[in-house]
Amino acid sequence: MLNSMLDREQLAAFLMTVRTVDGMTPRVLTAVESVPRRLFVPQDAKDAYCDKVFPIDCGQSMPGARHAVRLVAALKIAPEHRVLEVGTGSGYITALMAKLCVQVLTLDRYQTLLTKAQDRLKSCGIGNVTYLKEDGRTGYPDQAPFDRIVVHGSFEMLPRNFVEQTSSQGILLCALGDPSHVQRVVRHQRLGSRFEEETLFHARLQPLETGVASYL
Repeated sequence: MLNSMLDREQLAAFLMTVRTVDGMTPRVLTAVESVPRRLFVPQDAKDAYCDKVFPIDCGQSMPGARHAVRLVAALKIAPEHRVLEVGTGSGYITALMAKLCVQVLTLDRYQTLLTKAQDRLKSCGIGNVTYLKEDGRTGYPDQAPFDRIVVHGSFEMLPRNFVEQTSSQGILLCALGDPSHVQRVVRHQRLGSRFEEETLFHARLQPLETGVASYL
């Protein structure tokens, strides 16, 4: 499915660089290899696997390849897991997670992004994803609990509503901190009635926007 010899060479080089990423497993590497990132990046991108933030529709952006794969590896997704994703974006991370679990529920405030992501994932033969137009600030309690939750946005404090939607032994991944500064990307794992918190790396993400887009 890759478009060129160059894409294959770039993928091979990228796979070598992410083998030591925290939580990396053969399953994640296989998912990365099976999802052609070229489908998700702008057409003029010279290297689909560079660690560069790319602009996408609706004034949004998608993270670099290494950041995306680090997030997926950190979730420790098992085949039986149900995953909630807040912020579909281009759909690349959605596709990787869908390769690893039984179901992904992905939310975005832009219908354009949802529709394009669905088309891309369909072309990859991925059908275990549900796409919903929601702002996602309160998660999706109607289908909770989820084994894994990833939020592509930041919070100043751990959001209680997401904690309550995480299953026993579940993991919540999000960025915490002042939106005007670099934040901590944190993995919260539920262990009975308590949460174990681990800072994975630092990034700068915007808070989730309120409401859904009317026209896009």
